[in-house]
Amino acid sequence: MLERLFELLFKYRPVVFERGEFAFAPPWPAVVVLVLAIAVAVPAVLLYRRTGGRLDRRDRIVLSMLRVTAVGILGFCLLRPMLIVATVVPQENFLGILVDDSRSMQITDGGDASRAERVLEAFGSPTSPLVSALAERFKLRFFRFSETARRLNDSTELDFSGRRTDLGRALDMARRELGGVPLAGLIVVTDGAENGASGETAQSILQLQSDGVPVYTVGVGDRRYARDIALRRASAPGRVLAGSAIAVDVELTQSGYGGTDVELVVEDAGRILTTTPVDLPRDGDVTTARVHFTVDEPGPRSLRFRIDPRDGEAVTANNELAALIVVEDRRPRILYFEGEPRFEVKFLRRAVQDDEHVRVVVLQRTADEKFYAIDVDDEDDLVEGFPTTREELFRYDGLVLGTVEASFFTHDQLRMLADFVGRRGGGLLALGGRRSFAEGGYAGTPLADALPVVLERRPIEGDSFFAPVRIRPTAFGATHPVTQLGTADDALEDRWRSLPALSAVNRIRELKPGASALLEATGDGFDDPVPALAYHRYGRGRAAVLAVQDTWLWQMHADIPLEDQTHETLWRQLLRWLVEDVPNHVTATADVDLVESGTPVTITAEVSDSGYIRVNGADVDARIVAPDGSESSVPLEWSVQRDGEYRATIVPNQDGRYEVHVDAAQSGAPLGADVMYVESGDLGSEFRNAELQQDALERIAEETGGRYYDLGSVETLPEDVSFTESGTTVREERDLWDMPILLIALLAFLAAEWTYRRQRGLA
Repeated sequence: MLERLFELLFKYRPVVFERGEFAFAPPWPAVVVLVLAIAVAVPAVLLYRRTGGRLDRRDRIVLSMLRVTAVGILGFCLLRPMLIVATVVPQENFLGILVDDSRSMQITDGGDASRAERVLEAFGSPTSPLVSALAERFKLRFFRFSETARRLNDSTELDFSGRRTDLGRALDMARRELGGVPLAGLIVVTDGAENGASGETAQSILQLQSDGVPVYTVGVGDRRYARDIALRRASAPGRVLAGSAIAVDVELTQSGYGGTDVELVVEDAGRILTTTPVDLPRDGDVTTARVHFTVDEPGPRSLRFRIDPRDGEAVTANNELAALIVVEDRRPRILYFEGEPRFEVKFLRRAVQDDEHVRVVVLQRTADEKFYAIDVDDEDDLVEGFPTTREELFRYDGLVLGTVEASFFTHDQLRMLADFVGRRGGGLLALGGRRSFAEGGYAGTPLADALPVVLERRPIEGDSFFAPVRIRPTAFGATHPVTQLGTADDALEDRWRSLPALSAVNRIRELKPGASALLEATGDGFDDPVPALAYHRYGRGRAAVLAVQDTWLWQMHADIPLEDQTHETLWRQLLRWLVEDVPNHVTATADVDLVESGTPVTITAEVSDSGYIRVNGADVDARIVAPDGSESSVPLEWSVQRDGEYRATIVPNQDGRYEVHVDAAQSGAPLGADVMYVESGDLGSEFRNAELQQDALERIAEETGGRYYDLGSVETLPEDVSFTESGTTVREERDLWDMPILLIALLAFLAAEWTYRRQRGLA
């Protein structure tokens, strides 16, 4: 509507002004026009000056300005203003038309017809008004695109069944195919919901800018559905130990169902693992629902998260999504070093003794230079006490450090403890005790750098600290898998509140930046709650502190029933979480483990030697087992960007699960191996974020010199594409002196002058 009003007033549509160059072509020399304008304006001004006392100074100024402005408009017209516009030579230029052939075009929004039907109505027939108008000016070449792009000979070839939309690849293919002909531009008809994996869009736009090829984008669909629920993303751990508590964050959004309660269902191979109630947010807002469950069966598990469709939903295919979790049947080893006899050792071992997926090796100092090792692999293990070499310590996946003073360790051992977390990637848990943390002299040591809490100065001798404390989860900790005690979510807080008080003998009040507290302690010894269980990422690993000294009371206190499993559950979950993602000498990952068929996947392997020093000169190969059992091998090359990092790209073309076995060797000696999984298939990617991405399409058009349209305004496209510098063009002159706005302005100023004069008694 505004564009039509603009054309009515200014004679041409805005695109002509955008593309044209302003110029003057007066029939007489400009000096002559200027002299004529002055000759007309000056007498009028002098006339007002001779009116004497009938007009004051303000009146003379107003009337003079009105007369001068009117004369100026006439002078402007006499200068013959014009726009010089480059236009295409009819039938000597090519125009590429790219039509989105993906499944999101099957969505019905904005009316009774689907997006595909509306596109076919506008672009699907050579006799349609739009295509006919384009064909009068250009030689048309049609393309269809989804995950791939190819020529389109007839609209019947469009089936709108593509699983992905890769706009960057489509633009690049069309540019290359039409690179040898005069190309006026490209028209892209799409909803803009790009989900391709190639990431070529930005590069394609830069190339089109360089070639001077404008892109005209035609948006299809609604920017927001009237009624829809969509699951956006599931943040799940890649690997967990069998039987571990798992917490997965599921992002979802909705339109038209705000405040509605729905059930988020988690399934494993058709078996429901859990259901979680979710209160839907306001329209357009994104909320995160955390679900807790366990998976016992080892192996790769493709978990399904879904919300049952509601009445009136625009799209139901986005009500579910999947996540691939590898459930590992292994038993990580954790070294628990305790500096003095105490009950914590006995009850911690008892809590995990029946756990098939955690093994705790205990090293107990019984006296100076005397140690007692429990559950070691060999009778010679740890006979000399705590490990003195990195190779010996790094054989463990986790380390629990009890109450032992810092002076027990050499400086190299303290550095080794920090390296166990930062370089090896192990899990470290430091327990509270009278010889722990600052009270044990650790402030200022390399180990203090690795801990998630700030260690205060060492207390003065004899300045002891003791405080009975109550433990409760923090807001973040209440949703963490470690703190789930096997009770329903609504009863979890009551369960923690009912546990007996423990005792703290360490002054820990402050977390380091980036650290998170899962449990906090309250008591008479603290003005505010202080961290009780906190952790952070340190280098490749995870470091945590449990700043109490007697969790065994949760097993033996008189208020705890004999059959209560709180103590066992907490320690099993805590130790499993501590070591669940500890890397091996070879650790293989994929940039994405659930993909649509045909999507490239980058495999990355991190390779270390026995001391977990990154190795750059290794021979790394991936053996890939396809869903049909066929095998292939791909070498991984050093990435150069990081030490010990090797990469390769594979393209899963079959639907199903791929096994990727990565082996590394150096000078013929094996360094290690790992296995990972990639699942390929129909993920419904086309229906996620399938609303019209108008901002993205407008940006593409603006950056390449094109324009954005919707199907309601596309009738002006043929004329707009004609105004271009690309292809074979001629330059046209478009007169501006006869624009209606100039006549309207001239009459308006003359009328204003006459009206003013009449009011002052001069007319």
